[in-house]
Parts: sequence; C-alpha cells; structure tokens
Amino acid sequence: MTSTVPVSVQDRLGLPDTTGRRRLVGAHLVDSLGTGLLLAFTVLYFTRTTGLGVAAVGAAITLARLLALPTAILTGPLIDRFGARQVAACGNALSALAYGGFLAAQQAWQIVLVCLLAQAGAVAYWTSSTGLVVLAAAGGERTRWFALVQTLRNAGLGIGGALGSLVVAGSGTGGLRLLVLLNALSYAGATVLLARWRPAGTPGAAAPARPGAPAGGYRRVLRDGRYVLLVGINLCSVFGSMIISMLLAVYLTEGLHQQAWVAGSLLVMNGVQVVLTQSVVARRLERFRPTRVLAAASLVNAVAFALFALMAAAPGWAVLAGLHAAMFLFNAAETMATPFAEDLSVSLADPALRGRYLAVYQLSWNTGQALAPGLLTLLLVRGTLWPWAFLAALALAAVPALLLLERMVAPAGRLAAPAGAG
Repeated sequence: MTSTVPVSVQDRLGLPDTTGRRRLVGAHLVDSLGTGLLLAFTVLYFTRTTGLGVAAVGAAITLARLLALPTAILTGPLIDRFGARQVAACGNALSALAYGGFLAAQQAWQIVLVCLLAQAGAVAYWTSSTGLVVLAAAGGERTRWFALVQTLRNAGLGIGGALGSLVVAGSGTGGLRLLVLLNALSYAGATVLLARWRPAGTPGAAAPARPGAPAGGYRRVLRDGRYVLLVGINLCSVFGSMIISMLLAVYLTEGLHQQAWVAGSLLVMNGVQVVLTQSVVARRLERFRPTRVLAAASLVNAVAFALFALMAAAPGWAVLAGLHAAMFLFNAAETMATPFAEDLSVSLADPALRGRYLAVYQLSWNTGQALAPGLLTLLLVRGTLWPWAFLAALALAAVPALLLLERMVAPAGRLAAPAGAG
C-alpha cells in the first residue's frame, strides 16, 4: 500500500500510488480501527454503565440516528464551500468529542445527545470521504482508491473488533470504558492526520465552490434524473448490505437453530475475503463500465440471498456448506460493487456542486440504515423466507434500473472511459 512496492506488483494487485498520501491512508485505517473497537459493544456499554434497560438504550440510539438524518444535507454545502478534507477532519473531531461524552452519559437524553453527535460526525466524514478520494486519485486510479479505502475499512473494523473482544473479556465495565476512550482517541488521531495532509494537485480535484458557483443547490441535484436514479439504486443495495449487522445472526440462531459461532465464522469470512480480494477484483473489473459491474454484482447478490433462504429447507448436513457458499457470493458481490458504485457517484456529479450531490447519495445510505432494522426484522417475524425474498427482489430490480441508467448516461459519454482504466 506504499510507494515502495514495485510498480508491476502494485499494478497487478490493483493498488493505487500512495506517494504523498500516507496520512490519508493512515487516517482511514485509524478511524476504522477505533470504530471496530466499540462497534459491537455500544448497547452493552450503555446498559452496563447507566443502569438503563436494553430497550431504553436501543430506543435512544435509534432516535439519535433518526435525528441525525439531515446531517448529510447540511454537510453538502459545507463541502462545496470549504472542501472535503476540512469537512472530513471536522467530522472526525466531532466524533472524538461525542465518544468522549459517552464516558459522562448517564440518562436517556444524554445517550441521545452523544449518539446524535457521534452519528452526525460519522455522516459528515463519510459524506466527505468520496471527495477525499477525488483529491487523492491521480492518473485514472479513482476506482483503485475506492477499493483501497474499502480494504482499509474492513481490515480496521476486523482488527478493532478482535481487539475490542479481548479487552472486554473479563474486564467488566472498566474494559468497556477503555474501549470508548480508545475510540475517542482514534478519531482525534484521524483528525490530526487529515488536518496535516496536503493533497497535491490532481486531475478532477476541483477547488471548492465559492459564492460565485452555479446556482440551484439541491434543486439542481434533484432535477438530475440520472443521479436520482443512481441514488434509488443505491438505496436498494443498502438494504442488502445490512444483513451482516441486522439479519444474519438472528436468522441463523432463531430461524435455522444454528449455534452463534456459525454467525461469527461468516462475519470473519466476510472481513477476510474482502480484505484479501477487494483490490484484485477491482483491478480485474476496471476495464468494464461501472453500470455493467454493478448489474453483475446485483445478480450475484440475488443468488446469494436465494441461497440463504433455501437453507431453511435444506438437510442438516448441507446447511453449513450452503451458508458459507452464500456468504462467499455475498462477499464477492460486495467486492465487485463497492468501488464502482462510489466511482459512479463521483462521475455523475457536477463538480461545481459535488458536495451536494454526494450528500444526496449519502442520504440513501443513512435512510436505508435507519429503515432496514425494523423492516428486515418485521419480515423475519412473518417467516424466514420473507426478508431474503425482499432482498433478492430489490437486487433483481436494480439490474434493469442500472441498464436504464447506462442508456441515460451513454449519450453524454460520461461512462465511455471508466475512471479506473489504465
């Protein structure tokens, strides 16, 4: 991941040139490590340190995330005015402050407040993160940069989650408080790295818009039918991405009556497979149009969801093998889709209003993440087949929508040369 790697090997692995960008790479990794430390223990932390019940804590966190939904819309104009790096650094600084506040939160309204600040910081950062790639990418390496960011995120979350489990094991409340403190420090460290990074001039790294920028704002974004269609397609994919955190474990334990370790093995498989294959897969596919890659990934996802559903009727000896085969396909679809979806969100955005465009795109993530928990669990209660049928239908519906998007874009030539093509 550094510039000391021989060029031929770096190209074969699908890695971008990171010369002069190591602080950006470090910021992504440190941010993900800290997030991974606490990701699985947030609810447990508040129930252990406040005396509130699980339901009350869950309701407080849900309310905070709903209140944070407008953050992306507020972030877009800031990116256009001040630039992605500055806004991303401020987002991380806000997260550091919020997680520091976790240590003092004792009542439900305080949990809502600190979780709202943490979610707002995270949304501001991830809305800006695509713009960071635009600043970093050079020589048509944008898709590779998106793949690298995804790899760093999965690696950081996996390592952080493992370290968090070790710290919590046998440490009680003290271990949980330590995780919160380390998470706050990780965001502070990422803030410093981003603040000290000075991106060199790169093609496509347009200067932030100023008061003289084209008028229209969000009205202009919403009148862009191509981009609105892309946002709708991404919303469909967001529901599928939520199976890891919201559906898989409960489906395996309650629906298939499997041991909890089976869900753990699938989660480990997801992290390892994505980390080891993300950049190579992106390198192999970068000669194709992003819309075609995303359509293929949607078909693979549909097959994966169907296979998950079939395990409810499979004989016992076939369940474990079938679950891991389905997870392999799901992971493959993730490695196919992620860098190309992010690249497409940049390619179709008006550079003068890129912040607003990316904010609308990020809103599809925030909306899906807010709606998916309730919807998927409601479907699961009605029958083990329903959530998988719903997700497979969304994946299949995305295919003709992507082909329509390609026809809408092709006349303008915006996808004639994929950003990652060498």
